[in-house]
Amino acid sequence: MPSSTLPKGLPLAHLDPSAFVADQDLIQALEEHSIPIPCNGDRVLFRQGEPSTGLFILHAGEATLSMHSDMDQPILSFQAAAGSLLGLPGLLGNQPYSLTAVARSGAQVSFITSAEFNTFMRNDPAVALKILQVLAAEVSSARRALY
Repeated sequence: MPSSTLPKGLPLAHLDPSAFVADQDLIQALEEHSIPIPCNGDRVLFRQGEPSTGLFILHAGEATLSMHSDMDQPILSFQAAAGSLLGLPGLLGNQPYSLTAVARSGAQVSFITSAEFNTFMRNDPAVALKILQVLAAEVSSARRALY
């Protein structure tokens, strides 16, 4: 992991990992539409700036999320907690991923494609509200960390 400070002495921002955690009912509902992603070694799930392809669920183990500036300087880094939904802002906004996510060896991760996620959201509006609650918590945590 890069140094814990930015070049001009600015501290590396840290997000609240609990902001990315969904309630167990939501995780179970999403899991029915997901496929497991093997993590026999460290595995990059997505990179900052790449087009969003879907949602990752961290069921167990560790995943590191990070953001770098345009000059490749670290801006923030944190360890995601079990139950985290990774890649949600990019998926919902149809935007590139805003962070890089690396699952550590042995992590239990599953993936839902964008198409499957969109169908799921259309067919179960109550779930859409739970998804928006997680997104709001993520955005709020990011604002606190960066400002």
